[in-house]
Amino acid sequence: MSQIILKVEGMTCSHCKMRVEKALNGITGVESVQVDLAKGEVVVSGNANREDLVKAVVDAGYSAQ
Repeated sequence: MSQIILKVEGMTCSHCKMRVEKALNGITGVESVQVDLAKGEVVVSGNANREDLVKAVVDAGYSAQ
């Protein structure tokens, strides 16, 4: 299991946090998701593909890299 850290812009509240968590938890290979609103970071644990994670965040309405 590995960890991928994404920088996510546009998250401002707990609703944003929940939306990003839901989007990422729907990706195959994701074991856990930890969102840090203050840092604008998301730590994803598991074996998911980074590009799939970024796409899920973008599709949820945020920018990610």
